[in-house]
Amino acid sequence: MNRLKSKVAVITGASSGIGKATAELFSKEGATVLCADIKEEKMRDVVKDIQSSGGDAKAYFVDVSDEHKVVEFANQIKEEYGYIDILFNNAGTDTEGGKLHEYPIELWDKLMSVDLRGTFLVSKFLIPLMLNKGGSIINNSSVSGLAADLDRSGYNAAKGGITNLTRAMAIDYARDGIRVNCIAPGTIETPLLNDIMGEEAGKKFRQAYEWVDPMGRLGNPEEIASVVLFLASEDSSYVTGEYITIDGGHMAYTWAGKLLNSRL
Repeated sequence: MNRLKSKVAVITGASSGIGKATAELFSKEGATVLCADIKEEKMRDVVKDIQSSGGDAKAYFVDVSDEHKVVEFANQIKEEYGYIDILFNNAGTDTEGGKLHEYPIELWDKLMSVDLRGTFLVSKFLIPLMLNKGGSIINNSSVSGLAADLDRSGYNAAKGGITNLTRAMAIDYARDGIRVNCIAPGTIETPLLNDIMGEEAGKKFRQAYEWVDPMGRLGNPEEIASVVLFLASEDSSYVTGEYITIDGGHMAYTWAGKLLNSRL
């Protein structure tokens, strides 16, 4: 407990899933949690729950793809707190788009804008609030930023960009005492899953996933939050420029044939 005592932490995409679980865990570990999202009502509920449990949290309503909104967000934090210690770039979206020659340009632009540009913008304007005392930045990439998915080239490209952007940021700021790492989650049980597939298709996907995942299940947001906490805390004080895959072993094999047979 208290691994983040007196730390000021910013979490984007904090209204549900991994962001919500991380906000709750950071609060329990003593951080002041600044929760940012575009979903105003859900964001209020998350902050209210944290405050009801005795935690220190505040809600901000930010579109991470909008430069002006991010600048306003950064200026507000500077005025209210003066600095931050931790930044978790978690906000993102994902939608299938078909094969590349069929891929809608507006969807490609949206994925790049929210996932990759959003990570860039929030980092660009909040890093100055870390320069005087150092800190930790964690970017949320994906196993889809390490390998490819059918009909999701836009998401693959955006998340792959985040993975390598993390390395560039780590090199840029290592001498400033700012560590930058990213996580690469596998398929996690979050509302985004049904948003992508629909409820019925999502149910079928979950059943199928049990057969190909070495651990036989999806991950849960709390399991991801625990790794984010490690990277945010002094427990990882000599770790920077890295990505940590959190996927139940899914990326550890090349062919699922025998694994499938073992479940029959």
